[in-house]
Amino acid sequence: MLELVQAHAARGAIVVLGNHDAAALGRMVPGLNSQALAAIAWTRTRLTKRELAFLEALPTTVREDDRLFVHASAAVPERWTYVTGVRQATLSMEAANAAMVFCGHVHEQRLYFMGTGQFATPFRPVPGTPIPITRQRRWLAVVGSAGQPRDRNTAACYALADLARERITFFRVPYDFEAAAQKVRRAGLPERLARRLERGV
Repeated sequence: MLELVQAHAARGAIVVLGNHDAAALGRMVPGLNSQALAAIAWTRTRLTKRELAFLEALPTTVREDDRLFVHASAAVPERWTYVTGVRQATLSMEAANAAMVFCGHVHEQRLYFMGTGQFATPFRPVPGTPIPITRQRRWLAVVGSAGQPRDRNTAACYALADLARERITFFRVPYDFEAAAQKVRRAGLPERLARRLERGV
């Protein structure tokens, strides 16, 4: 998987550091449970020097024009705060000082917007339905997770932003989560990690 990300980065894709990436590098990451720590320890033994160097060079945020890309909240990216509601979304959007913020970390798709009010408004996107993202508002898109969705839907998540047409579309894509869960088991990783893939939680 990391090889695929590296290939996209080599072609100009924006890539930011995530909390598990940071932990694999040996950095302090609060809030990781025992299953996550086991997976990180397993990962650390398999990363090549080239892969470690790639992760080490990743920034926690990338700004491109009036857009900000960040793994968790933009308020303090190194704290890996989840954007799970209006308060966190508002703080992230204010800190980002951008028209559009793209983040993940939560593993569930959400869209927040701010107009003239003081707080962000949440919106649950419908997969495959384009949503207008007009410049009169500021936006924060939680794009979901390609690997571990946690909304009881096993399908992978992603979003496409068409900035020229000012719209964003969220997608769900079925994948062979049963084969992925079996790989987790064969690797000797905690059973709970395999079950999460099978249950989407």
